[in-house]
Amino acid sequence: MAEKKLNKIVLAYSGGLDTSVILKWLKETHQCEVIAFAADLGQGDELDPIREKALATGASQVFIDDLREEFVKDFVFPAFRAGALYESAYLLGTSLARPLIAKRQVEIARLTGADAVSHGATGKGNDQVRFELTYQALAPDLKIVAPWREWDLNSREALIAYAREHGIPVPVTKARPWSSDRNLLHISFEGGILEDPWATPPEEMFVLSVAPEKAPDQAEEITLDFEHGDPVALDGQALSPANLLAALNELGGRHGIGRVDLVENRYVGMKSRGVYETPGGTILRAGHLALESLCLDREVLRLRDGLLPQYSELVYYGYWYSPEMELLQAFMDQAQKPVSGTVRLKLYKGNITVLGRRSPNTLYRPDICTFEADTVYDQADATGFIRLNGLRLRIRHALAQSQAQKVC
Repeated sequence: MAEKKLNKIVLAYSGGLDTSVILKWLKETHQCEVIAFAADLGQGDELDPIREKALATGASQVFIDDLREEFVKDFVFPAFRAGALYESAYLLGTSLARPLIAKRQVEIARLTGADAVSHGATGKGNDQVRFELTYQALAPDLKIVAPWREWDLNSREALIAYAREHGIPVPVTKARPWSSDRNLLHISFEGGILEDPWATPPEEMFVLSVAPEKAPDQAEEITLDFEHGDPVALDGQALSPANLLAALNELGGRHGIGRVDLVENRYVGMKSRGVYETPGGTILRAGHLALESLCLDREVLRLRDGLLPQYSELVYYGYWYSPEMELLQAFMDQAQKPVSGTVRLKLYKGNITVLGRRSPNTLYRPDICTFEADTVYDQADATGFIRLNGLRLRIRHALAQSQAQKVC
């Protein structure tokens, strides 16, 4: 049976080479309206030419939605409450943005009567999975068009040739041979010269941060206030989630904080090299961990840390809207209820030093842990505790001795 002709397609559009070519290709291939959607997640002036460019390339409508507050409040902060960190280094900036973009795409499709959604992710990357799992979780009736898995434009050179043939400006030049993705949490860089894991990232590539050796010689001290695991104020000033993260990006970038160079394992099975700038997120994580050390019970923290790799993988793999993520997030949020208080941090040449932390919910008791005389802890009690915990070790040793004697 012939496939039903599409009526309207909502495209996740960035204005870069890939999605500009895709917009034109969708119109030519499917002979239908293409609605361009760009999410403002903190890209700055990158969004300025989007509307005119999309319309000039053939979009019937253009949506540019400011999702910065929603991104930080409903995606970044929940992940940071959980302590999410993929493969011990990546703070998941791109991974957290994709489900929000895809969710808004679905909403625009419903609003405009579109029957399909499309994205610019390649068939080799993680983003195709993140976009499409979200589509399927929220609107499985929508047709998914993934051009990179369908067309014969299988190289950067082919895209450039197509763009020039159709009068589409080509933004990538040999002077900047890498691709980047920016939002309020980070900027990621990949491709081009970075595909050689031995090659050092060029200093001119970085946008948000100075090199640590070029950071100020004077350290800067800041305070962060948290409520139930979320940061709410910087240096005593209450700020919205997006504004707080933006302020920390400026602070961290000035002091050379937050650069990561990582060879990571993609969900589709290959390794890839990514370079990330996450200055504000790196500061947030350091402050959050410091406050947790006061407020979280040992066994709760152990459970959380045990679930952390699985939580981080769910985010990285694209399962934000899954039942297992709902379950894990509920646990993480419950664990974070006592995590309120203030941390004092020093920023200096790429480093973050914890200077102090305090909380009304602290489990730290100086009267118990002191090395001075106290009346609340009987040190003799430790004898029985140690002997009970050493029982299995003594039994193991006795068994080994018995077996050795039989051999003799």
